[in-house]
Amino acid sequence: MNKEAFFSVCGESLSAPMHICGFFDSREQQYDVIIPYIMEGLESNDKVINILEGNRHGEHCRCLSDNGVSISDKLSSGQLEILASENTYIKDGEFAAEKMYKMLEQTLLSASRAGYESVRACGDMVWALKNLPGTDELLKYEASLNVLTPQHSCSLICMYDINSFSQSTLTDILLTHPYVIKDGKISKNPHYIEPSTLIPNFSDFSSSPLQS
Repeated sequence: MNKEAFFSVCGESLSAPMHICGFFDSREQQYDVIIPYIMEGLESNDKVINILEGNRHGEHCRCLSDNGVSISDKLSSGQLEILASENTYIKDGEFAAEKMYKMLEQTLLSASRAGYESVRACGDMVWALKNLPGTDELLKYEASLNVLTPQHSCSLICMYDINSFSQSTLTDILLTHPYVIKDGKISKNPHYIEPSTLIPNFSDFSSSPLQS
């Protein structure tokens, strides 16, 4: 998946790879952004991955279905995956940053081998509010994705509810994403800091992406 792939977010045409933080103040605002993004991917030859709390899957599928997505067809073909935070980010009741990084890396490689043009993923980060073991590695994990994404044709949207996360956490998260969605608009993030600058001793990703 080395060739350039284009996608649309908030009415803007962008090119993969891209790592984006989405700051939303309501579920409605979140879906106004991600539904067109998801549908465009499903209409193209893109692999689409949604990660959210298991108790939201029913509502999420209804929303996609109401917008014309044939859920059963897309799930059975493997083009669409709807995963639970409990089985990904916080599998076994803890956040293992390195495991999550490697899982995402394998997903991107598998999608390329399966013939998809690109991968579009959006993950709801509300799980981080549970303060489970390992959650303190969130910043390093988000920074590490800026090393992974340039190696693949992909776009990743990390979704944060600005009413639930503290201002200090949102400020930190902003440092780890080259692009930001706020008030329904996407823009280049002037606060972004390269991972090697942001995290001391942040190196040697070939052997361990989260080594410190």
